Amino acid sequence: MNRLKIYNTLSRQKEVFIPIEEGKVGLYVCGMTVYDFCHLGHARVMVVFDVVVRYLKYLGYNVKYVRNVTDIDDKIIARALETNEDFSKLTQRFIDEMHQDEAALNVHKPNLEPLATESIDDIVNMIKALIDKGHAYIGNNGDAYYSVESFGDYGKLSGRELDDMQAGERVDIDINKRNPFDFVLWKSAKPDEPSWASPWGEGRPGWHIECSAMSTRCLGNHFDIHGGGMDLQFPHHENEIAQSQAATGERFVNTWMHNGFVRTDDEKMSKSRGNFFTVRDVLKRYRGEEIRFFVLSSHYRSPLNYSDEQLNEARSALERLYTALRSIEPMVNDVKSDYVRRFEDAMNDDFNSAKAISVMFECANELNKLKTSNPQLAAKTASDLLLMAQPLGLLSENPETFLQSTVGTNAAISNEEIDTEINKRLQAKSDKNWALADQIRDELNAQGVILEDSGKKTTWRR
Repeated sequence: MNRLKIYNTLSRQKEVFIPIEEGKVGLYVCGMTVYDFCHLGHARVMVVFDVVVRYLKYLGYNVKYVRNVTDIDDKIIARALETNEDFSKLTQRFIDEMHQDEAALNVHKPNLEPLATESIDDIVNMIKALIDKGHAYIGNNGDAYYSVESFGDYGKLSGRELDDMQAGERVDIDINKRNPFDFVLWKSAKPDEPSWASPWGEGRPGWHIECSAMSTRCLGNHFDIHGGGMDLQFPHHENEIAQSQAATGERFVNTWMHNGFVRTDDEKMSKSRGNFFTVRDVLKRYRGEEIRFFVLSSHYRSPLNYSDEQLNEARSALERLYTALRSIEPMVNDVKSDYVRRFEDAMNDDFNSAKAISVMFECANELNKLKTSNPQLAAKTASDLLLMAQPLGLLSENPETFLQSTVGTNAAISNEEIDTEINKRLQAKSDKNWALADQIRDELNAQGVILEDSGKKTTWRR
């Protein structure tokens, strides 16, 4: 089996993954800012890094997965004022909603889910260290700022040069900053806003410093993998590197992973554009596993274009896989099959889930052929298919349950009514009343129910 290679945004190439500590992996992912329901962009981050964790565990690693929650920032404060709600109650409400979406998408909870508001001491201590080492300063307005010119490697992650940015970008002049690209670490308290005590007075943390403080507290100054959406590469992750390495004097992260955007009509999906779909809304028409399959059907670094057509294709694809597993009892295969080896090769190539899924379909096609010709080998092939599905978080339902589900079908006929009609049809066939049997089959088909005859047995799916 090939060794796992991961595309490192920092080096701009795939690298063989070698953990800092043998057999263990520390992974930090920037989580949600909880002031609204999760949209499909958030779902992609959840699912992608859930698969990363699952596959690392599949390879035998002990993974410590940390995904933070940003529960204080400008958007949260604005929404709390808008809804006339205490900010902490607002954020807890949407944390609970986020966990519901996670469960629907079959996303496992991270090992740790630190909150920014519970990390104030760590944040203050990191800002102190940055000020003491000359990397940060207090502005005329009482805010603490990071000095980007103090960090020689600033821009390495995103490939930007500070001199080029200063020459090529127009930035609003802020008399409180020494450099227009300096960023805030601590914001002075404003009337009627949440605040905490600090050596620089009451205030609250800036967004960037939150992740540096939480990740190093949970995983140490130097850890294996840091992930998030591509939109966080600059300035958020760039700023995290600058803060963390300046404060600790150690390398921050070995491997940086960024998933691609979700797009609608080839435009980035985002709240600011108003073209986003919440996970909750999509779940009204599609099952969580169908959304998950849609996310994994493209390589995590590629753009993912949302449409009903794509979700319908995901539904059809899952139906094919579940149909292959139908009416068969899997038997563990003692020998690693060629399908499993090729699946692992695909996943070891920077978690190429799209290619891995194509191997699963080849396996499913073989399984369908073996059901009648070699039932024992079919049982082992079914086990192989389920083995490959596990690190992707797919095919976890009973095939009958999935295929007969009414979710997203607008079904007017119940499962019990379908069974009654099938029994009538079986009786008609027994009576050699072929016209009635065909009529029942056609009527069910018109209601979105497909009958599949195998000998004297009839199964069905929606």
